[in-house]
Amino acid sequence: MRQTLLVGALLLPTVPALAVVVDDTEVDPVIVTATRTAQTADATLASVSVITREDIERRQARSIPDALRGIPGLAITNTGGAGKTTSFFLRGTESDHVLVLIDGVKVGSATLGTTAFQNLPIEAVERIEVVRGPRSSLYGSEAIGGVIQIFTRQGGGEPRPRFTVEAGSYGTAKVSGGLSAGGERGWIDVGASYEDTDGFNACDGQAVPGAGCFVDEPDDDGFTSRSASARMGYRFTDWIEAEAHWLRSDGENDYDGSPFGGNESKDRQQVLGGRLRLTPVGVWTSTLTAGRAWDESRIYYEGAFVNSIETERDSLSWQNDVMLGADHLVTLGVDYQRDQVDGTTAYAEDERDNIGIFGQYLGGFGRHDLELSLRHDDNEQFGEYTTGSAAWGYSFSNDMRLTASYGTAFKAPSFNELYYPGFGNPDLDPEESRSLEVGLGGRLSVARWSLNLYQTDIDDLIAYDAALWAPNNIDSARIRGLEAVVATELRDWAVDANLTLLDAENRSGGPNAGNRLPRRPEQTFTLDVDRAFGRIGVGGTLFVAGRSFDDAANAVRLDGYTLVDLRAEYAFSPDLRVQGRVENLFDEDYQTADWYNQPGRAFYVTLRYAL
Repeated sequence: MRQTLLVGALLLPTVPALAVVVDDTEVDPVIVTATRTAQTADATLASVSVITREDIERRQARSIPDALRGIPGLAITNTGGAGKTTSFFLRGTESDHVLVLIDGVKVGSATLGTTAFQNLPIEAVERIEVVRGPRSSLYGSEAIGGVIQIFTRQGGGEPRPRFTVEAGSYGTAKVSGGLSAGGERGWIDVGASYEDTDGFNACDGQAVPGAGCFVDEPDDDGFTSRSASARMGYRFTDWIEAEAHWLRSDGENDYDGSPFGGNESKDRQQVLGGRLRLTPVGVWTSTLTAGRAWDESRIYYEGAFVNSIETERDSLSWQNDVMLGADHLVTLGVDYQRDQVDGTTAYAEDERDNIGIFGQYLGGFGRHDLELSLRHDDNEQFGEYTTGSAAWGYSFSNDMRLTASYGTAFKAPSFNELYYPGFGNPDLDPEESRSLEVGLGGRLSVARWSLNLYQTDIDDLIAYDAALWAPNNIDSARIRGLEAVVATELRDWAVDANLTLLDAENRSGGPNAGNRLPRRPEQTFTLDVDRAFGRIGVGGTLFVAGRSFDDAANAVRLDGYTLVDLRAEYAFSPDLRVQGRVENLFDEDYQTADWYNQPGRAFYVTLRYAL
């Protein structure tokens, strides 16, 4: 079975999108992020979610954060609408505890330690895999809460053009297009998109006393984005395959600010990568991957340049997968990463290298499955660090499986935390975590379900230390959570629901001990329903978030909120359809970060053509 999956990995991006409805004939989606090898979603021992291109278009998701909203265990904060800073908190961990990959290349800002999801184009996305739980033993730094990997469109088959036009509230207009093609051995996809919105007043800040964005500018804060992507590959022989990919997005973002911090940014996210896969013998697959990711931002105030920051991330990986019998797979590999910083700010150190060596064993013993992994990182800045994980699963005869796992992880300090002039602390250690998870899941004739309980303990969390006037490893946290998921069909309605209960507690000493970690709702619930009536499709999403707090002292409460989105579409033909969406139907007034507004009731119409 594992041999079949290794071969299937070569064809992975061509696997068709899967509907939410679950039946006996449905094929499980194949994922690669959880173990860096191809597995079906049901086979992996990790907690995973897969968003396909079909899911994106069915839900009429307008951005990557929009597509990911409602994923179990994922909390999203936004500072004022489209293009504004958007942060992900996966399983209650920090926003910089999520590793992000695009087509296997690590992306993100080396200075901030986070990824600008708001600037990545949804039109270029074929599939998103979300792995919840620690993965440092395979990927190194940042994967304390989990890993999010974005796969761009691959192409293949007969030439298929596509074109999309969208218009809606807040003066929003979007147009995108692309072409997918391929032959017996090659494939290619190219695409481009443009989006413009007038936006709304992002922030109700105040200058004295300073709060929010520290200014009172009740104006519309717009956003403009231009993006392009390309992905191509060729299978030279049955054992040699090469692929290259490129994605670039340029954004212009207005926000409420001052001469000291600017009120307009021009941002660029870009990633370029390539992969060479060799299978010299049937039991051995060797993969060489290389890439570079850019994160660039230029800040202006009333058109005048203020400052700039640019980071580059170079990565190189060599991975070898060796079959030891039908149900045993050993993976050995080495990763190299180099981060560089440039711009108008002078850092004491502006580059660092990291080398990671990792190994993994996947084995099947009748009803038992076992995953073991170990990794050693040697970083130029903080030295050496070792992480590991172990997972076990037992399959009962009634299509039910019990899983248990334990893993350690770490997060390297960012360049801002280490070296920012007048702020950084070069003596910082990595943040460390230990996670334990127990899960139970099953598959019935018309439903899939899972229940997962977990606890993560994090030590040496980096926070501002007033005694040093600098960041320091002074915080700790204990996070407990429950995730319940079910997907089924009721009277021809596809139903997908999940519930997350989160207890994210500050375990540091001092006055904040026992408080909730900021901006993590204590409860979230998502319900998706869809049904087709011939050429007509209708659906809706209910999203409920419980209360959270905006600060470590828990003095500022963010009330819970409920959002209802409705959608419908009409197919003129298999290639042409029109879609309509109502967001926030009941015009809920809510915030995910104090002082920063969120959109009210909004309407959008989309025309899609895809041959």
